[in-house]
Amino acid sequence: MILVLGGTSDSSAICKKLNEYKNLSYFVSVTTEYGKGLAQKHCDNVIMGKLTKEDMVEFIKNNNIKKIIDSTHPYAIEVSKNAIECSKIANIDYVRYERKSLIEDLSYENKYVVETIDEACKLANDIGNNIFIGTGSKNLDKYVEAIPNKKLIARVLPTSEVLISCEELGLNADNIIAMKGPFSQSINEETYRQYDIDLVITKESGVAGGFLEKVNACETLNIPVVIISREKVNYPNVVNDIDKLEQFL
Repeated sequence: MILVLGGTSDSSAICKKLNEYKNLSYFVSVTTEYGKGLAQKHCDNVIMGKLTKEDMVEFIKNNNIKKIIDSTHPYAIEVSKNAIECSKIANIDYVRYERKSLIEDLSYENKYVVETIDEACKLANDIGNNIFIGTGSKNLDKYVEAIPNKKLIARVLPTSEVLISCEELGLNADNIIAMKGPFSQSINEETYRQYDIDLVITKESGVAGGFLEKVNACETLNIPVVIISREKVNYPNVVNDIDKLEQFL
């Protein structure tokens, strides 16, 4: 039995790969209703909720899990760290599917690469007025608190849960773009124009997250972009190509 830590488009692709093996059984663990909906398109064994380290160890034991495939979001590092430790405790195999980093390949010069949200907010206060938050709804409260006197435009998933959380932060229809991505470069360009964006904040989400389309749109319009890089994690086993998971299976 395999445990897939998912909730992303990457994990959906991994499920499709696993389904090619008729005698292979697996669970998918997700933390949101949206992730659950994605997973259920490919797998019947979906569990929803945040697993603590203790929860994960117990689940591994109770369900005879022999392998963990970690396909969580590139910034969900605490889940990955817990999974690595749990795999050691349970003495089972672990592999991380990691979207390839694209920062080093970027030719756009008007970019700022930072390590934390705090650094991104400091730059935003210095150089932005109409600021596009392209990092999703998670940690949106930090931007609202740290960038108090600027106009923030947040693009988030169009779910009631997310929209309510935005409204509770004081954001209204003028601040919220509720759309499901990933988005093309042209859509990003039109969005930046429509809202008169003069600074974009994004994460290094990789190809699947539409990262290049956001940055390339900035380059076309000469809008500075702040990129929050991924925290470095010492994964014991990493693949960047889903087809290479065959060796792990």
